[in-house]
Amino acid sequence: MTINDNEVGREMYRLMTELFPICRSITGNGVRETLNSIKKHIPVTVHEVPSGTQVFDWTVPKEWNITDAHVKNSKGEKIIDFKENNLHVLNYSLPVKKKVSLGELKEHLFTQPEYPGWIPYRTSYYKENWGFCISHDQLLDLKEDEYEVFIDSSLGNGSLTYGEYYIKGEKTEEVLISAHVCHPSLCNDNLSGIVLAVFLAKHLIQKSLRYSYRFLFIPGTIGSITWLCMNESNVSKIKHGLVAACLGDSGKFTYKKSRQGNAEIDRTVINVLRNSGNDFEIIDFIPFGYDERQYCSPGFNLAVGCLMKTPYGHYPEYHTSADNLDFVLPEYLADSFSIALAVFNILESNKKYINLNPKCEPQLGKRGLYQMTGGQKDKKIKELALLWVLNLSDGNNTLLDISDRAGLEFAVIKDASDALFKHDLLKGCPD
Repeated sequence: MTINDNEVGREMYRLMTELFPICRSITGNGVRETLNSIKKHIPVTVHEVPSGTQVFDWTVPKEWNITDAHVKNSKGEKIIDFKENNLHVLNYSLPVKKKVSLGELKEHLFTQPEYPGWIPYRTSYYKENWGFCISHDQLLDLKEDEYEVFIDSSLGNGSLTYGEYYIKGEKTEEVLISAHVCHPSLCNDNLSGIVLAVFLAKHLIQKSLRYSYRFLFIPGTIGSITWLCMNESNVSKIKHGLVAACLGDSGKFTYKKSRQGNAEIDRTVINVLRNSGNDFEIIDFIPFGYDERQYCSPGFNLAVGCLMKTPYGHYPEYHTSADNLDFVLPEYLADSFSIALAVFNILESNKKYINLNPKCEPQLGKRGLYQMTGGQKDKKIKELALLWVLNLSDGNNTLLDISDRAGLEFAVIKDASDALFKHDLLKGCPD
């Protein structure tokens, strides 16, 4: 199937543009609205877990929703308006309507002085509070006055909402793709992972798959904890996994390994990045970051890594109003789609074979295997790949093992194994 990366990137960006205005949080109607938009592309199943549900050491929190919020000066002018930018409200703010002095107002204002023109993203999920986020420049412009503060929000019993989409393959073993859906208008840190997961699912459903695939659209931290708790009996089916985040910026690719450190998913992503021609960085697992830290907690120790471009907290726009539709571009999304798809293609094709003519090299010339088309350099690489596959196909090495040891692209090794299999020089090992 031919994929037009440019068109995929543009389609991903269009979905991002649709999702950008929605005020999301770890619970509430913003998550539901986001999942309804995703449903236009893939038939996600929506789950609701009631507030107060015990999930391991955590409790599903109260549900938060917001309709409007503003701050007015004594002239009745709105100087802060939630409807202009939903980052203006401290996420999970309690409802409030009162008049305050400048001094009291400042106690509930949040800025980012090092980038004085940007609005920061701040939350108060587990400590009841109210507040507004503004640029530091705006804070410096505030005058002594009486201000009206108004937040039309609700915090009460409801539920935590998440989406799940399952694609059945030949095997019950699963590949997990997880994206968080809890951030409001932030493109790279939130929406890039969501749109990547959606379009990967749209592509994979059209293919004949060896593995089954499970896509999760969950609020960060509490969402993965809740899902793991509710699905503990089936978690052992997850053989490989990726958390997708920060995949729309111009930076180099970054892969954070799973806790296992040398799992097949770790080696696969590294293989793809090494052969991609792109600059990249590999970092070891640390118990801080996105939901990989829950999937990799010692009680589960799943083979789940995190695929990113510039990591969280390593670009100035992170968790600010500058992480917007100008910061993320379709071509960067397309690059991420291409890399992730290459990873899954390897997982699908990574098998073990046995050489059926193991005593010395078979005569490849008489089988036409030394007349494979291509330039001289290309021909030599293909011939070398044939010899590597024959030599290491002893039932113990996967094609990924051979690719890594030979220093050749996986696709070249896969083509060689297909050719040898076709000429009855290899047989596959059972999974």
